[in-house]
Amino acid sequence: MTSKEKVAALREEMQKNNVDAFIVYSADPHMSEYLPEEWQERAWLSGFLGSAGFVVVTKDKAGLWTDGRYFTQAAIELEGSGIDLFKDGMEGTPNYIDWIISEIPANGKVAVNALATAHANWEILTQRLNSKNIMLVDNPLLKQIWVNRGTPSNNPIFVHPVKWAGKSVTDKIAAIRQKMEEQEATVHIISSLDDVAWTLNLRGSDVQSNPVFLGYIIITKNDAILFTGLEKLEVEARKQMDESFVKMMPYEEFYNHLKVFKNEKVLVSPNSNQSIFEALKSDNQFIKAPVPGNLMKAQKNETELEGFRKVMVRDGVAMVKFLYWLTHSAGKEAMNEYSIGEKLRRFRAEGENFVGESFGSIVGYKDNGAIMHYSAKSEGSKEVTNDASILVDSGGQYLEGTTDITRTLALGTVSEEFKRNSTLVLQGMIRLSMVKFPKGTKGVHLDAIARLPLWMEGKDFNHGTGHGVGSFMNVHEGPQNIRKDMNPQDLLVGMVCSNEPGYYLEGDYGIRHENLIAVKEAEKTIHGTFYEFETLTLCPFFKDTIVKEILSESEINWLNSYHKTCEDKLAPFLEGDIKEWFLNLVSPL
Repeated sequence: MTSKEKVAALREEMQKNNVDAFIVYSADPHMSEYLPEEWQERAWLSGFLGSAGFVVVTKDKAGLWTDGRYFTQAAIELEGSGIDLFKDGMEGTPNYIDWIISEIPANGKVAVNALATAHANWEILTQRLNSKNIMLVDNPLLKQIWVNRGTPSNNPIFVHPVKWAGKSVTDKIAAIRQKMEEQEATVHIISSLDDVAWTLNLRGSDVQSNPVFLGYIIITKNDAILFTGLEKLEVEARKQMDESFVKMMPYEEFYNHLKVFKNEKVLVSPNSNQSIFEALKSDNQFIKAPVPGNLMKAQKNETELEGFRKVMVRDGVAMVKFLYWLTHSAGKEAMNEYSIGEKLRRFRAEGENFVGESFGSIVGYKDNGAIMHYSAKSEGSKEVTNDASILVDSGGQYLEGTTDITRTLALGTVSEEFKRNSTLVLQGMIRLSMVKFPKGTKGVHLDAIARLPLWMEGKDFNHGTGHGVGSFMNVHEGPQNIRKDMNPQDLLVGMVCSNEPGYYLEGDYGIRHENLIAVKEAEKTIHGTFYEFETLTLCPFFKDTIVKEILSESEINWLNSYHKTCEDKLAPFLEGDIKEWFLNLVSPL
């Protein structure tokens, strides 16, 4: 079926169930950003493949709300679907709940799938809709029309050893129980897949590019239970659970087990799915708060940070070899955006302990570089020659850590305007890399530093400057970020973030420069404790697109120092023509 036919089939189900509007969030029962194939409902219905966005279908209209990373991509992928694009965050775009209220009759009915709806969203919807006498119900209508949605994977669940995790399972659970006690909780539910994997020092591959597995954890004062596919647990994983006093139960038993709890104080994230709350609400009291382990996970210990440093060398060597191949082969051999991504993966695969990509590589040539999260298809992607610019955003999953890096370079002649804008983006990245900030600073306080060079010329970019990154874990990790939106989370020692300002000229080119950075303590003064960033990523920038006059002396010194570090760390693993080319690339500006 086409997207238009799928929407029509959904409307038939809505009519049968007397539903006036149906909301399809981009989520699974674990509120994941990247979804197992069988839970990609929004993508299946709309044809829009971005990682963020949701669809609302009424009896005669349909809309997709998504953020600035996907405006260009969504407009292309929604074509012919009958689904209108609503650019979230832009002036004039209605809030989706306001839009629903304006489109359906009073005393109407709105349906969602509670398993794929965050409790926080359910609460807001209920409050707003009830004020207009509109009912919200749980009715997973897509089950009736998407019948061949695949089955959960049977991929193995394996141990992430303490030599890379830096902290044992028993220590992590003890720390979580301490937080439970502080909040007077008697039961704690962990449903987010990365928090499940981190807590138990286990990894899997149930979600593409994310080393996680389907599972839930329930922790009480005396017990810890993992609910997952028991047949998937490797022998060493079972042994680790036994030694850590973690019981194991089938994944399907989770919701049944919730029924045993009576008169408990349940600590559960408001971002958990609504079905969990429905199962517990009649006999228990909720403590709605972030999962304690989420912040623990974000603050990498020294073992994890050292893992990042090690894999950055491997990843940097792979990137240098790839960039040499790309700059020397473009125009001489046939290649396209998709094949370039595959080639990069093969270079990474030569490195020790490489597991896979940390996300699907974004290779945008010429105007495709302006599509922020562009994904080249295996068939029909743009041919690449030695002309214009190319943006390559990619990353790797290694047993010791996760990488995420973007480099934008010229494969041929580019305009002076492109060089200027590329330098402004790089200048913003350098300024954020150099900043020193007091304890208590939040990401929103630093975001403007990376944007200021662009702002001064009336330019900007429509995505965050930085996101958290996991340790052999999801490439997008909270609770911290660096962006315009207010996030109350302080930046704390050990947090790893991306540093990735950009500039995009739709129909022409896109520019993004990205390194990973880690928060560390800089000094204590009479004014308090100050932090700074350690740059983790090791890969040079291309001097032929840098307008030196734009950069200050301190910014040039930072870049030269960074390139010297790249030389010291990477040159021992390079040889021949590649090494000679690399040494020229990292020579002082």
